[in-house]
Amino acid sequence: MPGSPCLLCLLAVTFSLVPRTRPLAPQDLMEEEEDETSRPPLPPVLCDYDSCRHLQVPCKELQRAGPRACMCPGLSSPSQPPAPPRLGEVHVVAEDGSAMVHWCAPSSPVHQYWLLLWEDSEATWKGPPLNSTVRRAELKGLKPGGDYVVCVVAANGAGESSVPGTGGEGLERVGGPTFGPCGRLGG
Repeated sequence: MPGSPCLLCLLAVTFSLVPRTRPLAPQDLMEEEEDETSRPPLPPVLCDYDSCRHLQVPCKELQRAGPRACMCPGLSSPSQPPAPPRLGEVHVVAEDGSAMVHWCAPSSPVHQYWLLLWEDSEATWKGPPLNSTVRRAELKGLKPGGDYVVCVVAANGAGESSVPGTGGEGLERVGGPTFGPCGRLGG
């Protein structure tokens, strides 16, 4: 007896429920690879770099450390002296005879910074070298009521940033708020 009709119906229904598959061919694998490479690239992101942040990790190091590449701000050529830093807030503490000086890095490669201080446009004091991550330094030993001009200088292998005048000349024009490397303290 050839098979019962119910058994044949059951087999037909079972095979119709199984999805029809075909063996993978090499061109199928290539199509899958093309799908992965044709995805749009992730949009670029800026590195968490702030030219005014004290102890700022250099942007090139941030690029290497992150889980994904980030973009750094543009810099001038290392074969040129740096542009002048931008003096930020200067907080004077008259009781201590001190001042906290804050600045922002220029868009130039910088190896070190230092402060220059003129008292009454005469004596020049040059502070110790500060590494390129520093954006804040303290001045001590200021006389109460003294008239000072402070400048931030940046340096690299090609030279140092400019300041308005040397030995205090040209500094009489340095007033209150400024976007340059120098500012007046006291009064």
